[in-house]
Amino acid sequence: MKKNTSAVIVAAAMALLSLSACSKEQQPMQSGQASAPAPAASVTAPSPAPSEQPPAAAVSAPEPPAAPPKAAKEKPKAPSESAAATVYSQGQPEANGQAAVAPKNPAGSAVTKAAPPPAQGQGDRKELSWYYMKQSKGKVPNFPPETKKFTPDMKALWVGTGKKVYLTIDTGGPLGDTKTLIKSLKDNGVKANFFIAGYNVKKDPDFVRQLVADGHLVANHTMTHTDMNLQTDEQIRGEIEDYAKLYKDVTGQEMQPYFRFPYGRYNTHILKLVSDMGYTSVFWSTAMRDWEPRKNGAEDPYNDIMNNLHDGNIILMHQGSPENIEALDRIIKAVKKAGYEFALLSDIEPPK
Repeated sequence: MKKNTSAVIVAAAMALLSLSACSKEQQPMQSGQASAPAPAASVTAPSPAPSEQPPAAAVSAPEPPAAPPKAAKEKPKAPSESAAATVYSQGQPEANGQAAVAPKNPAGSAVTKAAPPPAQGQGDRKELSWYYMKQSKGKVPNFPPETKKFTPDMKALWVGTGKKVYLTIDTGGPLGDTKTLIKSLKDNGVKANFFIAGYNVKKDPDFVRQLVADGHLVANHTMTHTDMNLQTDEQIRGEIEDYAKLYKDVTGQEMQPYFRFPYGRYNTHILKLVSDMGYTSVFWSTAMRDWEPRKNGAEDPYNDIMNNLHDGNIILMHQGSPENIEALDRIIKAVKKAGYEFALLSDIEPPK
């Protein structure tokens, strides 16, 4: 009896131990808390092979983050300088007797380098601006040193010889008082040389026809009066060829073979290109700050010209200056009294 009771007790104890172990194995699934240790996760979810998983740095930290898009948006701002340069050019036409210098602009260097013509600023494309160094009264000025490097295939004029004066009148800006201008020339029996921008030829073709009828020389000054250092060879040819075509349409005559660079800005590559097109480029030996109001009115252009009067003088005068037009009759009379004769550029034998 005792043996049977002990057997029952042992069996009951073993049943309780089995039930307890079973409860412990089922507990995680019932509670929903996956308490499996980390090694188990590494077994069930192995890391992908290196080829399947890009480096963390490339994903989380692009190089540099968002910087390239920002730079790309800022760069287009640079061309705004070209607009500023246009405003400056309109305010200050052709270079004066001193070396013309554009106003400084922090973005200037970035602009010219942003979208330049081929190899701009180097070798024969080095940007040049015409100027002269005034000497004592009656003496021919000194000229830029680069003129000594001009080759025979770079036809250019900047001074003549003898007791002759070549009055060249530029019209890249306003046309001004054309009636008084024509009258002053006609009353004094003087022939002048005109460089009129293409848009002004279109604006007043009758004025151009009148000049030709009166025996004045009208020469090529481009269609748009743009600094040619900023243009490609194709654009330059287009400017010059389109002007010649317009001139013939307006006057019925062939273009005179003379050319003037807008603002007096050029380079030797373009000088040769223009020469190859059959033109002689015309610079000057007397000029004035006549693109802005003159402090002393008509006295200023009169004194500027008479104080630099010299043999073969090529005078640059801007038609849009009211002081120039007012002083013109007096200037012509004074130049003649000083023993000089007014002549056309065609009287100067072009370099061969």
